[in-house]
Formats: sequence, C-alpha cells, structure tokens
Amino acid sequence: MVFLPDYYIPLIIATGIAAGFLNTVGGGGSLITMPMLIFFGMPSAMANGTNRVALVVQNVVAVAGFRHKGFFDLRFGLILGIPAMVGSIVGAGFAINLSDEIFNRILAVVMLLVLYVILFEPHKKYIKYEEEMSREKKWAAGIVFFFIGIYGGFIQAGVGFIIIAALSILTGLSLVKINSLKVFVVGLYIVTSLIVFVLSGNVDWLIGILLAAGNAVGAWAGSIFAVKGGDKWIRWVLAASVIAMALKLLGVFNLFT
Repeated sequence: MVFLPDYYIPLIIATGIAAGFLNTVGGGGSLITMPMLIFFGMPSAMANGTNRVALVVQNVVAVAGFRHKGFFDLRFGLILGIPAMVGSIVGAGFAINLSDEIFNRILAVVMLLVLYVILFEPHKKYIKYEEEMSREKKWAAGIVFFFIGIYGGFIQAGVGFIIIAALSILTGLSLVKINSLKVFVVGLYIVTSLIVFVLSGNVDWLIGILLAAGNAVGAWAGSIFAVKGGDKWIRWVLAASVIAMALKLLGVFNLFT
C-alpha cells in the first residue's frame, strides 16, 4: 500500500472524474490515471492493477447509463467481450512480469501513438457508417477483440480509441452505439485482468476505491454527454496532458534538473 498525504485524496477523486468522463465519451482516461499513480510512487504493476478497480466501477455505471438511454446490444457485446476477456488474462500476465523501467517506457510510447490517433484519426477514411453487418463480420470482430483484450490486459491506456477505431472500420456503427459496446466489453475484460493483478498482490484497494468513486461520477456524466454528441473540444486538453506525462515517463524532464 502507498501512503499518501491527505491533500492527495481530492486530487485522486478529481482525476477519477476526469478519467471516467474521458473513457466513456471516447477514451484516454487511463492515459491520465496511470502516470499519476506512477508519479505518486506506485510500482508500475500496482498502478496498473489499482487503476482497474476504478475501471470496473466506471464501466458498470457507463453501461447502465447507455442502457437507460436505449443503447445496449448484449448479444454483440458478448461476441466481442468473451474473446477480449481471454486475451486480457494473457496481457495481464505480461504486465506483472515487466520491470518498472521497461513498462514506463512502453507506456510513454503507447501514449504518444494513441495521441496521434486522437488528433488525426487515421482510421476515419476506412469507415462506412451504418453498414449492414454479416454474421462472418461479427465473428471476425470477435477475433480482433481477442488481441484488443491482450493489449487491454497488458497496458489498458488508450484502449478506448483502439476499440472505437476497430469497431468503426469493422461495423460502421454510429459513435454512440460504438461507445455503448466499448464500455460493456472493457467492463468484462477488466474484471478478468483485475483478478490476475489481485492474485499477484498488485492492487492498492484504498486508492482504487477513491479513484473508482471519481470514475463513477465521470462515467455517468460521460454517458449522457456521449448520447448528446460532441467530443472534439476534449482532444486538445487530453493532448497537452498526454504529451507532458509521456515526456515525464521518458525522463526528458530529468535532463533539465
């Protein structure tokens, strides 16, 4: 367990609110929470596991929000979610066996790559909205989500944008429907990957619960906002945060101190 000053508690909750909102509207919340936990002195594996406590709560709340608004496809969600659950166990096994230094470097590079997707959306030219989906296409999406599950179990940060890109290309569904599927699938595989981190002793429950409280509030607000539409203004704020945190993880700031 990491012992933090009392004044860090509001910061953790506020970060959770921001992350829950971002994850539900599009993705990228873990690009903020993961580095924050590492900067607080957590080993990378514990930061990874603790973050997942909040993500479980966040996605349950987000699914409830989308279901309340009438956006919920349980059958297709399970076709995507079950392979992702299996993949997440594999990915989590990789994560708990990596050194902090290697993990932090990988996280920083992933953050910058995801930032490119956030800002420039290279997948958009391949999207055909509201295309009719065949059974074969649905099962192909399930195979893709096995590998997305591996990534989610391993590092998680930015997986929302990867899921949005994959579903946009594979299904052509609207962004609201894709977001409703995204939070359901992530909610499923986060549980299985969290079990791996719990069994290896890499979860700080107190900080995880504080983060979860914030994530729940942010996720509910995000589900309402996502249905109404519009998330472009978030990208630039997220971009500035991601760049700063990635540079910190890469040790660039240490060159000036």
